[in-house]
Amino acid sequence: MKLWKIAELDKNQATIIQNKYNLPSVLAMLLQIRGICSSKEIEDFLFNTDDISSPFEIKDMEKAADRIKKALDDNELICVYGDYDADGVTSTALLYSYLEAICANVMYYIPSREEEGYGMNNSAIDFLNEKGVKLIVTVDNGIAACKEIEYASSLGIETVVTDHHLPQGDIPNAVAVVDLHQADCNSSFKSLSGVGVAFKLIMALEGEFCDTDSLLDNYADILAIGTIGDIVELKGENRIFVKRGLQSIANTERQGLRALIEASGLGEKVINSGNISFGIVPRINAVGRLGSSGKSVELLLTEDYKEAKEIAEGLIENNYSRQQIEKEILESIDIKIKNDPTLIQNPIIVIDGENWHQGVIGIVASRVKEAFGKPTIIITRNSDGAKASGRSVEGFSLSDAVFACSDLLKQFGGHPMAVGLSLEASKIPLFRKKINEYAASFSEMPFDTVKIDFKINPTYISAELVQDLSYLQPYGAGNPTPVFGLYNMTVDNIIPLSNNKHLKLILKKGNSTTTALKFFTSTDSFPYKKGDLIDLAVNLEINEYNGNKSASVIVKALKSSSDNMEQILSENRLYERFLLNYSISSQETEQLCPKRDDFALLYRYLKNCHQYTFPIYTLVSKLDNKLSFGKIRVMLNAMQELGLIDVYEGLYDSKITVLPAHKKVSLEDASIIKRLRGVI
Repeated sequence: MKLWKIAELDKNQATIIQNKYNLPSVLAMLLQIRGICSSKEIEDFLFNTDDISSPFEIKDMEKAADRIKKALDDNELICVYGDYDADGVTSTALLYSYLEAICANVMYYIPSREEEGYGMNNSAIDFLNEKGVKLIVTVDNGIAACKEIEYASSLGIETVVTDHHLPQGDIPNAVAVVDLHQADCNSSFKSLSGVGVAFKLIMALEGEFCDTDSLLDNYADILAIGTIGDIVELKGENRIFVKRGLQSIANTERQGLRALIEASGLGEKVINSGNISFGIVPRINAVGRLGSSGKSVELLLTEDYKEAKEIAEGLIENNYSRQQIEKEILESIDIKIKNDPTLIQNPIIVIDGENWHQGVIGIVASRVKEAFGKPTIIITRNSDGAKASGRSVEGFSLSDAVFACSDLLKQFGGHPMAVGLSLEASKIPLFRKKINEYAASFSEMPFDTVKIDFKINPTYISAELVQDLSYLQPYGAGNPTPVFGLYNMTVDNIIPLSNNKHLKLILKKGNSTTTALKFFTSTDSFPYKKGDLIDLAVNLEINEYNGNKSASVIVKALKSSSDNMEQILSENRLYERFLLNYSISSQETEQLCPKRDDFALLYRYLKNCHQYTFPIYTLVSKLDNKLSFGKIRVMLNAMQELGLIDVYEGLYDSKITVLPAHKKVSLEDASIIKRLRGVI
């Protein structure tokens, strides 16, 4: 369940943008919705392909460049110290390949996620010292490595830090600290990824007469992958990097990238930011989650296609293994929820398991958050303790919630939307309790949302409209793929595709007919029938067949047109608060308390179905909005307690089964009804 939210549109301002720049109206409206309204913002967004600010705006950049140049002059061994995710891998490959090209004495180091964790560590520094390293240049890490940098210094190793993460306390005592988020850094663009900062360092090394355009020709492909992989806003300089990078990738001469594109099944496709985000980045990340990201760096650096193909195939296997591990953990979580539904009734879902792979619990947290629309923390525990990863919904700072529990934790960090932490396994129940008490103190905990740019009349959908949207590409964070609302559409036909794996929906409104595709949905799991009135959130794409172009409508979400999702979500939250013994008023309790006729209506409907296999909230529209969702929840709870039905609501599906009635029961005997009556 998610709240459907239509963006605010200032039509007058959109019209001004449309007229001033002679733009299609749909493009002008989307620019206004995204807050791209001033002349500078519009021109930069639509037309800028190479205007990048001076690297020397960034604090300590000149110091960093000077120290690296000294190492070049003295033939000191330089180590590029990276990270195991796509941003860290591309940052490492970018800076290493540049330094190698200018004949530096250089090596690189990627820590093992499982054995060493994130960032610098003393064991790695000892290893580099034995190798004879005299200068470490960090990429995508280092801002929090105060102790490690001091240790390196004690061994005679100096450090240049390049990072883009927020400083969490003291600034390291390094030769130079290049991080845009330092309080006294005057850089004009603050949203660079780690690889973006590394590119700025290369610009600084090139000096005053840097040919930025040539550097982009050489490195924009790697820049684009890291920038997309780190999910930074695709505006300003990041947009330039990705625009140029997509052009480079389409005709890449980088053997490793070509091999990975082919191994990922993208060889015949037009490469866009979506292909990179869902095809390339996960495969680069997978090897870091399960092993050593050194292989990913090797892939981006090798000039031997045979070697590149072998490494790429290894990355594909790693990604498949990651998917299988993820699937197994999610299946375990599904069973846990079935056995203990209270796990998903809390404001923040906290689920723990034994020996779950630490490298994938962040992805698992995202999947669970997506399924239930709540902030989620997944914990893996073993004999050494417990480690966790969490993901939040927009508007709720999960890092603040974790900080409120800091007395229970060994380590913690992150930002509002994602966190990592460690604690003693014995403290998990207390952590679950405390973080949910913190969340319960918010009277208006935000709902997860389906974001719609604006409603659209189906008669306006055309290949020309989709072509107009292409000016917004590349899509990504801060500039998402446009989502349009098709409201009050009548289901005219439901056609199974690909052995009923997907659906083609024929929809009508007035005199117009629209065809939409709903992927990964069968006829059995589709909750609506012919004649039903539904709303759809859709993306629009170009479909080309036999030289003819047409618009494809891709369904991202749908609901009954009669559903008031805000009301449904609010009633569900009220029901959960009651179950968890949080304080609710007598008036709110009355909203949950059903009458005898309400029971009769719901039970008759379920009995006629025998088994109801659609999302539970869809019962509201199935019963013609005669019952509120809060009352439906209470009645399902009561009927399950009395043995009339079995209710299961899991990660992948929901199921209500009517059980054989062996004796007459009184619904007033259900404990939830007694509790409600008692409060009233």
